[in-house]
Amino acid sequence: MFEQEVTAKFKNIPTPFYYYDVEVLKQTLQKVKEESNKYGFNVHYALKANANNKILNIIKSFNIGADCVSGNEIKKAIECEFSPDHIVFAGVGKSDAEINFALENDIFCFNCESLQELEVINELAGAKNKTARIALRINPNVNANTHKYITTGLEENKFGINLWELDAVIAALKEHKNLKLIGLHFHIGSQITDLSSFKTLCLKVNEIQAWFVNHKIKIENINVGGGLGVDYHEPDANLIADFAAYFKLFNDFLELLPNQKVHFELGRSISAQCGTLISRVLYIKKGVNTNFAILDAGMTELMRPALYQAYHKIENLSTSPPSPLQLERGVRQDGVRYDVVGPICESSDCFGKAVDLPETLRGDIIALRTAGSYGEVMSSAYNLRDRVKAFYSDEI
Repeated sequence: MFEQEVTAKFKNIPTPFYYYDVEVLKQTLQKVKEESNKYGFNVHYALKANANNKILNIIKSFNIGADCVSGNEIKKAIECEFSPDHIVFAGVGKSDAEINFALENDIFCFNCESLQELEVINELAGAKNKTARIALRINPNVNANTHKYITTGLEENKFGINLWELDAVIAALKEHKNLKLIGLHFHIGSQITDLSSFKTLCLKVNEIQAWFVNHKIKIENINVGGGLGVDYHEPDANLIADFAAYFKLFNDFLELLPNQKVHFELGRSISAQCGTLISRVLYIKKGVNTNFAILDAGMTELMRPALYQAYHKIENLSTSPPSPLQLERGVRQDGVRYDVVGPICESSDCFGKAVDLPETLRGDIIALRTAGSYGEVMSSAYNLRDRVKAFYSDEI
């Protein structure tokens, strides 16, 4: 729960807005570095989770690299002074302009996802008289046991090179003189809370690496992606993900070659818990089967519930201390059930159904927790809404 003195400051800020707890972010990053350094692992932050400048500058200060999935993310990473030799570029649909920008900035590695992409990067690199460093993103056909929209490692997904294509890929690499194979890349999905999925990935990586060894192909880097989940239901109890168990699992089960480096692309697990969407109640509406708490924030500010039916813990920050309205009306009821919805003209604009809250009144401040990843970065101006602003714990 937010400290009362911080919550009191929210009353003077126009809502909705994102609030970032800088100390939580720094504590999380410290744990990431502490646990990854035990094994000499390299960590890259996935900018798709949060591209807020201040957040990125803090992350960069911990000597973490950047994982980008667009040319503009590469541009943002460079603007925030991430070193190009610690930038990896993933994505199933890289445009020619994006590839050229990455080549011009001499990034560390392209994570390549198809035979045709190899051909295109080779051609564009040749035109610049450059050699592009690449990793093959291989689809390991491992089930991440997560939501179907954020599962990426099955053969039915659009991502990666399938195992049965490897012979053709190796043959193509022999012809593409402007490509240098430096790694293998894997990513099986996001918000993975069952670590056994990562063990399965490790065993599959070992099998695939053995195939390359048998073909006398040396691999310098193994990139196992990211996907570590966070606790959306009890954020205060589990504010920092279990990085110790996560990194230890890869150390225990990956069979590495001498001097081989391991890379991770973490996003959600680094920034999710430091961010909260702060909103106000516009109206309380009595329905036939439910009550509606209508907020001034909507799917334009936090898309995940509408897109994935994702859960975010919803807290009424105005119930302690009592508000003037509460004092006028008497003690609020406990455990009133609301559908918490936004103002957008879409029925999917709903943050939670049948949410138990203390009696909620117009003007109450509402917090939607664990919104530091895939929150602000996915916001939009649909309905010509104003873009959401951000505020930080060390500034208010």
